Amino acid sequence: MTVEPTPPVASPTRTVLGSEPAGAVTRLATALGMTLEGAVRAPGDPGYAEALPGFDLSVAQRPALVVHAATADDVARTVRGAAANGLGVVVRATGHGAPAAGPRDLLLDTSRLDRVEIDPVARSATVGAGVTWQAVLDAGAPHGLGGLCGSSPHVGVVGYTLGGGLGPLARTFGFAADHVRSLDVVTPAGEVLTATPTRHPELFWALRGGGAAFGVVTAMTFDLFSLPTVRAGALWFDVADAAPVLHRWRELTTGLPDDVSTSVARLNLPPLPDLPEPLRGRAVLTVRYARHGDGPDTLVDELRAVATPVLDAVGDLPYERLGEIHADPEDPLPILEGGTTLTSLPAAAVDALLAAVPPGSPVLMAELRLLGGAIARPPTTPNAVGGRDAAFSLFVLALGAPDEPPDGEHAVREVDAAMAPWATGAALLNFAGKRDPRSSARVRTGFGAETYARLVELRQRNDPRGVLDPSARWSAIRPGSAA
Repeated sequence: MTVEPTPPVASPTRTVLGSEPAGAVTRLATALGMTLEGAVRAPGDPGYAEALPGFDLSVAQRPALVVHAATADDVARTVRGAAANGLGVVVRATGHGAPAAGPRDLLLDTSRLDRVEIDPVARSATVGAGVTWQAVLDAGAPHGLGGLCGSSPHVGVVGYTLGGGLGPLARTFGFAADHVRSLDVVTPAGEVLTATPTRHPELFWALRGGGAAFGVVTAMTFDLFSLPTVRAGALWFDVADAAPVLHRWRELTTGLPDDVSTSVARLNLPPLPDLPEPLRGRAVLTVRYARHGDGPDTLVDELRAVATPVLDAVGDLPYERLGEIHADPEDPLPILEGGTTLTSLPAAAVDALLAAVPPGSPVLMAELRLLGGAIARPPTTPNAVGGRDAAFSLFVLALGAPDEPPDGEHAVREVDAAMAPWATGAALLNFAGKRDPRSSARVRTGFGAETYARLVELRQRNDPRGVLDPSARWSAIRPGSAA
């Protein structure tokens, strides 16, 4: 059943630069340059152009200033300075999912906040805003501990977690946001505080799943788990075997135990030398698999009996190599993407998905992730994560501008339309795609009317001037704008 999106409400109003924007920016750059430990760059300065690109090369960046923060105090001074001069603040660490920064914005780069501390006794990690998951995996490995990393270990820990965080072991442990202990935050007013279940609990609730619209998180402490190894990997099948394999996968996911997480993707792979030779330039179906603890590998054994994989990479995997399951791209590229969640996956939905992504399609990936298990259960400390009641998540990706094929966007929409009969009308925050009215409505629907209204009220109360221009996915919380 399709759920109607929550109606948009009025957006906070930001007072922008007045009659002397260039002079105000120059004065702000000078003031920040004299007080920050990090670096400030304006258009025309050495290093300004090189500082702009993030992971998604289709996002054009034209900020009035780029600030590379070296400390939390740098972040606070930057936010206060931007607010005083009518500039918005766009925050970026790795650039995965970062929005565009325009000439009325300041691009705040937090990648230098790279502290990683592992507490093996408390089984926790404390990381700065610029830390990627691979750094956490490597630091935890000597202790046999790991955090709830996403499919790509090269994504920033903080941004991923604030958006919910749906990783390869999510059915066993839940969302990454469910296991956050504390957040060091700079508010839109430039105040530095720590949010926990008992200190600033409303902010703690909103940031975990509602995202960065409520403050700039400079550090985060979260749970680690005993994860020296997992039984994990991927089976890669030729597209000729896609139908029988995907139909059998659908059948096997019914009643799957919580200790098994799995996803499946139809991929049209380019002929890249980084890919294993059997996969280069090939149309394939890949089944991703991760099992925590002892137990039979029934799902992969059954699929091996359906067809012989082109490549079989399921086995005992050291947890710090978790990224090998999905083998997501590491190098920057332009991206077109879209996502939704599904109520179910009947046989007709499998046929519709495969028909919508034929070999040669501009769609590089159409992925289904099995939800349920711990994903569907509320955490001990409530948070704003939405979409827990869905059965599957659908995510579609193609190349964006400037490399976008002429019908790339149309092809992504075709997959979306093909799966519409089974769609919820919602999307998980990290899988909604770039900001447009459709993805914005889906994010709002995913939150549900009560949670969305609560987030909007807090957003307007905390940031009435609209200082924070959050990433594309958070802007659904900035009412009236598109995600």
